[in-house]
Amino acid sequence: MPTADSPPVTGQIVPSWQDPALPVPDRVDALLGAMTLAEKVAQLGSRWIGNDLAHQAEDEDAQAKNLNVAPLEEVFAEPGDIPLDEAARDGLGHLTRVYGSRPVSPVEGAAELVRSQHTVQRGNRFHLPALVHEECLTGFTTYGATVYPTALAWAATFDPDLLRRLGTAIGRDMRAVGVHQGLAPVLDVVRDYRWGRVEETLGEDPYLVSMLGSAYVSGLEGAGVIATLKHFAGYSASRAARNHGPAPIGRRELMDVILPPFETAITLGGARSVMNSYSEVDGVPAGIDSWLLTEVLRDDWEFTGTVVSDYGAVAFLAAMHGVAADTDRAGVLALGAGIDVELPDTLGFGRHLVERVRRGELPESTVDRAVRRLLIQKAELGLLDPDWTPEASVATAADVDLDSPHNRELARELAERSIVLLDGGSALPLLGAEGGADGGTQRPAPGRIAVVGPCAADPHTLMGCYSYPNHVLPRYPGMALGVTAPTVVDALRTELPDTEISHVPGCDVSGADRSGFAAATAAAREADLCVAVVGDLAGMFGNGTSGEGCDAEDLRLPGVQADLLAELFATGTPVVVVVVSGRPYALGEIHPHAAALVQAFIPGQEGAAAIAGVLSGRVQPAGKLPVQIPRRPGGQPCTYLQPPLGGNTHGISNIDPTPLFPFGYGKSYTTFEVDDLRASTTETTTDGEFTVSVRVRNTGARTGREVVQLYLRDVVAQVTRPVRELAGFAHVRLEPGASARVRFHVHADRTAFTGRDLRRIVEPGEIEVLIGTSSADLPCRVTLQLTGSTRAVGHDRRLTTPVDVQPGEDDAAGR
Repeated sequence: MPTADSPPVTGQIVPSWQDPALPVPDRVDALLGAMTLAEKVAQLGSRWIGNDLAHQAEDEDAQAKNLNVAPLEEVFAEPGDIPLDEAARDGLGHLTRVYGSRPVSPVEGAAELVRSQHTVQRGNRFHLPALVHEECLTGFTTYGATVYPTALAWAATFDPDLLRRLGTAIGRDMRAVGVHQGLAPVLDVVRDYRWGRVEETLGEDPYLVSMLGSAYVSGLEGAGVIATLKHFAGYSASRAARNHGPAPIGRRELMDVILPPFETAITLGGARSVMNSYSEVDGVPAGIDSWLLTEVLRDDWEFTGTVVSDYGAVAFLAAMHGVAADTDRAGVLALGAGIDVELPDTLGFGRHLVERVRRGELPESTVDRAVRRLLIQKAELGLLDPDWTPEASVATAADVDLDSPHNRELARELAERSIVLLDGGSALPLLGAEGGADGGTQRPAPGRIAVVGPCAADPHTLMGCYSYPNHVLPRYPGMALGVTAPTVVDALRTELPDTEISHVPGCDVSGADRSGFAAATAAAREADLCVAVVGDLAGMFGNGTSGEGCDAEDLRLPGVQADLLAELFATGTPVVVVVVSGRPYALGEIHPHAAALVQAFIPGQEGAAAIAGVLSGRVQPAGKLPVQIPRRPGGQPCTYLQPPLGGNTHGISNIDPTPLFPFGYGKSYTTFEVDDLRASTTETTTDGEFTVSVRVRNTGARTGREVVQLYLRDVVAQVTRPVRELAGFAHVRLEPGASARVRFHVHADRTAFTGRDLRRIVEPGEIEVLIGTSSADLPCRVTLQLTGSTRAVGHDRRLTTPVDVQPGEDDAAGR
């Protein structure tokens, strides 16, 4: 057996666990059998190099920005003073955010990674390195890496292929600098728009989240990076949308709405890691929920990867949830429930576990179970091979361009495809045709445009809370962004070079200062058109209006932005309103006065040019809403997945929650018509399938994209069901006058739901099939009868609705 000072060299007989010719399980079993209990326990922990969250008081500028990090400062303070060689005594499971904790170049980060890995290897007899993880919610979260749009913007594309390409690009960059695991995507289904982390999600529909999330996962995993599904499960359903708030939902809602995206991303995407949620569901924190982490995840879904704790989640079991007397006991409970590795530092999974096993408080088999899962991943990544070295793992770091032209082009495409035209009104496109987008002569751009609003000239407003500029750089005042990120004002000047463009912010994103209103309204009066860019500034734990720990009391635009808009409308100058935000805001009072209305869900470093392109008409808008746009700021509406009593009750309640713009909605500068529905049958069995198709035609004068959407409605069921739920969608790009036939292949499994006895079933009865271009625009409808007996279904059920698109008419094939 090699010692810490004598790694295997060429010519030696390597131990069986190092033999790449042997099956991975055999190698891991051999290694596990050679390890002491202390060496096993050491693999369950992690170490955060460069973490200064507990020492931010030293930075007066950061303190002035009110970067409130409690309770993280308490949780992370203990390991902050432990040197790596001590933390890695006997081994280490993970190295945390070597690239993502302070501003480093790829070369500097690689050098730190090599030093750290050598320290970890020296600390154990087997010279085992640590697995390296980083965040990747809007791209690789490191200095100088491309800042892509937020996940909510990804969702607005309704395009799994685009997200697969995104995952591949991010994974490629991370792997090039020695990163093994990415902490993304967030698969929490939005339940309340006030929640700060809405920007990190893929929207409010479980099928959309499933399809897009699994596509991103397949791209990341295909690039050789372990994808980590977050946050398992129930985090987004917290009461009053408060971060870490309790989630008082029933198991049926959890199983039908919250869990399917995780199941799909594991089954179809191939995700190899899951991160537990901070939340408690019906009083049981996810970190100790063996039903969730073992029975569902392992036994039902046959997941074989690792469960990693969210940062501090093990310690929170004692410090916040009060289900353990102390952190040591919390570690025992979490390990027993099914968490395998503690992140970002070792607290609950520390060396005390050795003594607890020896005292009989914890079976050694439980430790072995977790260690085996982690070692399998290390073996799959090549970390157990005799020729693996830290230097080889970062061999390409000096050559990698983390903000390459390819990345920026992908970021541009994502941003352009994500922007949602809510209402082109009388003003858009700026370079459109006289009399509308469908015909006439080209009209000139306005001679003078006043660009107003707090999001017009601040590049930070284009980036999410987990982008490096907003996530880490606030602790380093004076540092440049690290990436090129033109503002909306810059982009409009480039887009419209012959137009005189002035800029006055008017107000800040948050706060009550109205002193800038007079200058803003004066600029608007002097202009032919006003473009008002309002919305969010993402941050962390209250240092922003969107992002983790930045929850909203209601859905009014933050600060005095709505008041600014009201004064701009009063000038009489047409005002195009562009909302750049991480959540949907209530626009019911704004919409009637706006000359046009555009929604951009934090579109990343290339987002300003995308916005300018949509405004001018150079970019054909194609985004669709992955969340609804509310009409009023209070009286929280249900998501579109509402049962009958969740909607307009026509007199039963005085509050009408009907949204201003529905889920799936998005306009274009051309027009589309969906018609000619054809169904293969009007009756099938509860284990059968059917095909429905529609014709979609571009009836306008410009090439464009439409998203054809299929919804199902269970007319009568043993429990209340949504009035409609998305079950399939397809992108169609059509030239003017062209048509295509979109064909959906629907299995009866797609109607499954959790019945009264908490079994997932397919029930006989009427199913209404609705097809159109949003959840509220569904002109094609047919009712089918499911016959036979009620059928219980499990993990082997059909999770998707295959779809194919054929250009032109093909009447015979459509029947």
